Amino acid sequence: MKRLCFAALSLALATPALADKVVNIGYSGPLSGGAAFYGKDVQSGIEMAIGDINKAGGVTVGGEKVTFKLVSLDDRYLPNETATNVRRLTSQGIDVIFVPHSGGILTVQPMTGRDPSFLLVAYSSEPKILEANNPLTFMLPPRYDNYLQPFVATQMKAFGKKLGMVGTTSAYGKQWAEAVTGEWKKQGGTVGANNGVDYATTVDYSSAVTKALAEKPDVLFVGGPSQPTALVIKAAREQGFKGGFIVMDQAKFEQMDTQIPRNYLDGSVGVLPTREFPGTQAFVAQYQRAYKKIPTSEAGLNYMGMNVVAKAMELAGKTDDPVAIRAQLNAAAKALPQSKTVYKMLGVTAGGHADAEFLVASVKDGKYTRLRVTKVYK
Repeated sequence: MKRLCFAALSLALATPALADKVVNIGYSGPLSGGAAFYGKDVQSGIEMAIGDINKAGGVTVGGEKVTFKLVSLDDRYLPNETATNVRRLTSQGIDVIFVPHSGGILTVQPMTGRDPSFLLVAYSSEPKILEANNPLTFMLPPRYDNYLQPFVATQMKAFGKKLGMVGTTSAYGKQWAEAVTGEWKKQGGTVGANNGVDYATTVDYSSAVTKALAEKPDVLFVGGPSQPTALVIKAAREQGFKGGFIVMDQAKFEQMDTQIPRNYLDGSVGVLPTREFPGTQAFVAQYQRAYKKIPTSEAGLNYMGMNVVAKAMELAGKTDDPVAIRAQLNAAAKALPQSKTVYKMLGVTAGGHADAEFLVASVKDGKYTRLRVTKVYK
């Protein structure tokens, strides 16, 4: 009997226990350098979603319980390093990869359909991402060209018709600068020289701001990651600038007002803080408990994006087929439970764009007035 028991025990030890299948999710973003705070905010939203999914027991895909693990690589906001990271991640059998900057996204989009293929979850509002008509891209934020008309109209009416330029010189920053310049001129204003600088490497912004202010602008265009954007605004205010700011959507008011005096942001237009959106209180509280900081849309939209991907895998019955997963994104977004919904999401368009509510606002005395946005772009 003892021998039988010992034999049974030996067999049990030799036989792997039934365990969940663990599916790796890839992430390539800036985790060091000037954009590291931004990259880590995106990463935290994905991580929190994975933690919630796993804590609830995972999802059932093709009759098998599946949990997730995030594999993160630092690309320092450099598109060539994004491409290197994507090759490394796909070589490990990873079929879904999140990338949070337009330069990296546009660089790796052509790689999505190659062998091995992957689903690219794009966190950038650059319209060119959708214009590429890539069948394996899932873009999370609204296009920024929705914001141009209300931003320009609001600031031109409040402050005047001359625009100064001190945005970041990343690929995304250059595209934003070109777009806002076009809209400003379209509405009858004049635009000064482009005094943009690389927000990822610059430490002292006073020189660029001095050059822009020498042209006596009524409004300054600024923006990049939140922390350096706050320093640009600080430099402008401390040099006596009394006008308004158009803040590129990458920079967030809720982060900047922890870096500089809140009144420095008066007269700005930008993205409404996540905590000001209706129905976000539970998410904000959970995130602050977990990460000891304020959640922005970087966290909120990527949290939703990861939950949509997991649900799409469940509906597709596969974890390793990017085409099948992509085909179920719309149904997955519509089936997302209220507990996983940070912003109102209507679905995912045929072009792979999350149709989520997003709001912009002007700031005065620390209070936000929502701006009307007519959604004319898909």
